[in-house]
Amino acid sequence: MPLKSLAALFLAATALPAFAQNSAPQPVPYADPIPAAKDVPYPGTMTVAIDATDTQRGIFRIKQTVPVAGPGPLTMLYPKWIPGAHSPSGQIASVAGVVITANGKPLEWTRDPVDVYAFTVVVPAGVKSIDVAFQYLSATAGPQGRIVATPDMLNLQWISQTLYPAGYFTRQIPVSASVTYPEGFKAATALEVASTSGNTVNYKTVSYETLADSPIYAGRYYRQELLGPGVRLNVIGDAPKDIVIKPEVLQLHKNLYTQAVKTFGAQHYDHYDFLFSISEKMGGNGLEHQRSSENGVGIGYFTDWDASLTDHDLLPHEYTHSWNGKYRRGADAWTPDFRTPMRDSMLWVYEGQTQFWGHILSARSGMVSKEDALGLLANDAAVYDYRAGRNWRPVIDTTNDPIIAQRRPKPWLSWQRSEDYYVEGSLTWLDANAIIAEKSGGTKSMDDFARAFFGVRDRDWGQLTYDFDTVVETLNSVVPYDWATFLKEHIYSIRPRAPLDWIAKGGYRLDYTPEPTNFTKRAEKSRKAIDLSYSLGLSIGKEGAVSGVMWDGPAFDQGITIGTTIVAVAGRAYSDDGIKAAITEAAKTKAPVKLLIKQGDLYRPIEIAYFGGLRYPRLVKIGTGEGSLDALLAPRK
Repeated sequence: MPLKSLAALFLAATALPAFAQNSAPQPVPYADPIPAAKDVPYPGTMTVAIDATDTQRGIFRIKQTVPVAGPGPLTMLYPKWIPGAHSPSGQIASVAGVVITANGKPLEWTRDPVDVYAFTVVVPAGVKSIDVAFQYLSATAGPQGRIVATPDMLNLQWISQTLYPAGYFTRQIPVSASVTYPEGFKAATALEVASTSGNTVNYKTVSYETLADSPIYAGRYYRQELLGPGVRLNVIGDAPKDIVIKPEVLQLHKNLYTQAVKTFGAQHYDHYDFLFSISEKMGGNGLEHQRSSENGVGIGYFTDWDASLTDHDLLPHEYTHSWNGKYRRGADAWTPDFRTPMRDSMLWVYEGQTQFWGHILSARSGMVSKEDALGLLANDAAVYDYRAGRNWRPVIDTTNDPIIAQRRPKPWLSWQRSEDYYVEGSLTWLDANAIIAEKSGGTKSMDDFARAFFGVRDRDWGQLTYDFDTVVETLNSVVPYDWATFLKEHIYSIRPRAPLDWIAKGGYRLDYTPEPTNFTKRAEKSRKAIDLSYSLGLSIGKEGAVSGVMWDGPAFDQGITIGTTIVAVAGRAYSDDGIKAAITEAAKTKAPVKLLIKQGDLYRPIEIAYFGGLRYPRLVKIGTGEGSLDALLAPRK
């Protein structure tokens, strides 16, 4: 070979990356064998029987009978995409002991290697139905998840404790269900009872969609109150004393029904059940359903009404979801089954406007006083105005957070942002209300939007979907304005400041004062933490443990993180009063706040040069007369 050719060959060889000679496989093709959901009737009625008696160990035992159309592959699905959680968070890891049989003979099942929520069997010829049995092993300790069973109460969620056949819209699969409860338990659910036999309750046949949307609360200590026609408050407690309700407090909950119906102008349920636990043992929650809601708080909600202030907007929020989120739903969030991925782009309406109406209905019903409603709104305004993450992340991107983070804790919440479509969405709707009031000369408000958007087709409890354009069109029907630009600027754009025009337009200003509002005091006591976000830039929980740090704030600059413990303040053992006194003293002397902190096994003295004193947000009335914010919070006649 000529020298010139050898040189060219050498250059070509050396030009190749070294890793090109490594083994380089190609992907194995995957053809999805699971049939897509079709809007056709399922051939037969599925039955579900749950033994919920083992509350000591939190084990639910499930038996299902599933009719089949004929021989061949049949895939049973465990719900993956969970409404209300807005994410693929189905509790598949809690399913155990799966056995599938036909005519008493076991069938071999296989789990799909890609969709691990899918179990497939081959149905033999001549078989008319298969039987499925498994256990749902609920959490027995906090780190495992939410506790849903105690010796005195339980929360049964069908969506976590059943399988359903693939290939059909869930609204097309009829189900007859029954539950066997522990001796002495009484149960509440939106399902209607067909019959009872001993401790077993048989429920009327419904679609699987309705079953999955109709959870159960049951317990030994149970009370039911009628809040309005067909609207029931079902309360279970750890002990009889926990479910005692004073008449005046009960009236406030009745007011909630009255104010909601007046606000929305229609009802999207045939009946509605608040499922409400008051417990130190069963996990708290708040989860919306079309004809019911799951609500759980700690003890004292009724018996120490003033102290439970921060829980008072839970029922208004979840009740609002019957209209917003369950009936009116973003078109890309509605799915035909629980395998199809949800898209969360409209959560700033679904959750943001529910947060808005939850606060408003809390005030209109009297469950939260006007003073405390203003304190709550002041907190919301301050938190989001100080949220550093708004400099890089718009609200619309936070609608992806249920899928990205699945509500796991974050080390730098103020920078990372979280599901900010809730509260910043609410602030956006407060801005919208102020514009509507201003443009209409005070004759219209967000109530007019509510009646136009939610107050349609009274007693329809299906789903009516919408998109961005639908929202804009409805707003324009209330008051003509460039609502598309307004929403794009508020939700889709990066904004260094929170949407707070509603404050001045509503007749108030946002101040920071050394004395916290009553709402802030109650919140600190309830959460067993103090909020120094607007002074040192941190919040502190029990025994000096730092529970939150503001990005780029004074504490951040000194390297303090969540998990840091403040051991001493100015040479003395940490106390809440001590650190507040040190902040106040620093404002007078201009001497830094001196702390001893512990991070892991490292102790470190630090000095924080902050001299602004204690600062807590509050809304202060400006001018005289009623402003648009006053009008918004007032009860509807």
